[in-house]
Amino acid sequence: LLWMIINVILFATTYVNYNTDKKYFYLRKYLKTAVAWARGSAAVLNLNCALILLPVCRNLLSYARGSCEYAICSRRVRRLMDKNITFHRYIGYMICLATAIHVYAHCFNFLYFLVSYKAGDPLLNTLNQLNTSLNPIRFSNVTPGITGIIITLALILMYASSTEVIRRSYFEIFWYAHHLFVIFFIGLCIHAVIGVIKVQVNLDTHDPDYCYNKRPWGPPNNLNCSIPIFKRTSTPQVWKWVIGPIVLYIFERIVRFVRSKQKVVISKVINHPSKVLEIQMQKRGFQSVAGQYVFINCPSIARFEWHPFTLTSAPGDDYFSVHVRIVGDWTGALFEACKANENKVQEAWKMPDVYIDGPFGTCSEDVFLYEVAICIGAGIGVTPFASILKSLWYKQRQSDAGPSKTKKVYFFWICPDSNAFEWFAELLKSLEREMLSHDLGDFLEYNIYLTRGLSDKQTKHIMLRETDSEAVDAITGLQQKTHYGRPRWDQIFSDLASTHSGSDLGVFFCGPKALSSVLHKECNKNTSANTRFFYNKENF
Repeated sequence: LLWMIINVILFATTYVNYNTDKKYFYLRKYLKTAVAWARGSAAVLNLNCALILLPVCRNLLSYARGSCEYAICSRRVRRLMDKNITFHRYIGYMICLATAIHVYAHCFNFLYFLVSYKAGDPLLNTLNQLNTSLNPIRFSNVTPGITGIIITLALILMYASSTEVIRRSYFEIFWYAHHLFVIFFIGLCIHAVIGVIKVQVNLDTHDPDYCYNKRPWGPPNNLNCSIPIFKRTSTPQVWKWVIGPIVLYIFERIVRFVRSKQKVVISKVINHPSKVLEIQMQKRGFQSVAGQYVFINCPSIARFEWHPFTLTSAPGDDYFSVHVRIVGDWTGALFEACKANENKVQEAWKMPDVYIDGPFGTCSEDVFLYEVAICIGAGIGVTPFASILKSLWYKQRQSDAGPSKTKKVYFFWICPDSNAFEWFAELLKSLEREMLSHDLGDFLEYNIYLTRGLSDKQTKHIMLRETDSEAVDAITGLQQKTHYGRPRWDQIFSDLASTHSGSDLGVFFCGPKALSSVLHKECNKNTSANTRFFYNKENF
C-alpha cells in the first residue's frame, strides 16, 4: 500500500508540474497533456527501476532477516521479507504499465511535433523558426527514441519469458532472457541523452502568460518580451535513481560468485522411491538454520543454471542435504550424473562437481517463536519440514540446542498417492521411536492424508490390517493411521482454536497456491481477541 501511494504521488506531482509550470508553457502548446503523461510515467519508471533489483538481492535480504531480532521486527515485517519475489513481480508489472503509458504518450508527442508544421497555427509557426526551437523534428540529424526502442524490446522479452508456463517448462529461456536486464539498465541510463524535451530558461525577460500573443518578440518591436530561449531540461536523471541499487546488486553477485566457488563434497546419494533423490553434502564452514534453502549448480549439466532446493537436514547433522524430485531435464540429468540408478556405493571422486550458494532464510525460521507450531506440507512441499521437525525435536530434547518456545507441534501431510509416503515416512518413524523413548510422545501429533485411490491389492491389505488394533498403519508403517480423502480444514482449525485458546499459533505451509488460499482464510476466520493464527507460506 505504501509503495502504491508513493507511485501515485510521484506520478501526480510530476503530471501537475508539467501541466502548470511556466517553463513548460510553450511545450504544452505543442504537445498538450501528452508531455505530462510521458513525464509522469517516467518518474514512476525511475522509482521502480531503482527498486526492482533490491528484492532479488537474496544475500542482503537473508542477512537483514537474520539480524532483525524478533523484539525489533514484528512478525508482519519478517513475513514481508519472505514476499520478496512477489514484490519483485509487482514492481515488474508497474514498470510494464508505466512503460506502456510512456511509449503511448511519446507516440502522441512525435505526432504533435510532426503536424505542427502543417497546423497553420501562427504561434507554432513562430516557435518552429526559432534557433532554439522546441521541435526536434526540424533537425535532420535527430533520431529520438533509439534507446527507448532497445529497452522496450528488452522489457517485452523479459516479461514474456517470465510467465509461469515458461519458468516451469522452459527454465533456460526464462534464465537467459532475464539477463537482458543488463542491456535494459545500460539503455535506461543513457536514455534521453539527446534532450528532446526542452524548457524555457529566460522567464525573467519573457513571461509566457503575457507574451505568447504579443508577437513579434524582441527589440525593436517588443521591448517587454524578448525572444524565448529553450534548452535541455538537464542531463539524464535516471542514473541517480538506479546507481545505488546497481552497486548493491553487483556486490551481491560478487558474494554469490565467491561463496559458490568453495569446494563441495557429495558424501552420499540415496535413491528413494517415487523418483526422489537425496543428496548429502559437506562444505567447510557451512552453517544453516531449519527451513532454509540453497541454490545448486552442476556445471557438467548447465554451467549457468542455479536451482533452489530446501535443506532437509537439521543444523545438528554433520552434513547438509536436499531431496530432489525427478520431474524435468535438469533433475533427470542430475540423477544420471550422480549414478543413482546403479544401486551401489559410489566413491566421492566419481560424483559430479556441484556448487552451492546459500543458505538463505525463509519464514520457517520463525517456527521456534510459537508455543504451538502447525506445519502443513502438500506433496513434495513436505521437504522443508524434514529439517524443521528434526530441529524442533533436537531443541526439545537438548537444552544446549538453542532456545525454543515450542511446546506442541501439529504436522499435516497431504499426499496424492501412497508411493509418495515412502521416503519421508522413515523420518517420522525415527522421530516416533525417539519421542517414545524419552516419554515425549505428545510433543508431535501428525496426520497424513491420502487423497487419491488405492489399488485393489492395497485395499485388501489395509482391510486385513485394520482388524488388528495394535498394528501399525498398512501404508506408512507408522502408529498413526492414514486418513483417506481431503482434510476438513474448517473443523481442524476450529478444534485447534478451542484446544489452544489464548495462545499464538504459527501456521507454516508449503504447497500449491489453491490450498494456500484456503488455509489463509481459515487462519483469519479463527483468529480472535485471545487466540491468534499467524500464517506463513514457503515459496513453492
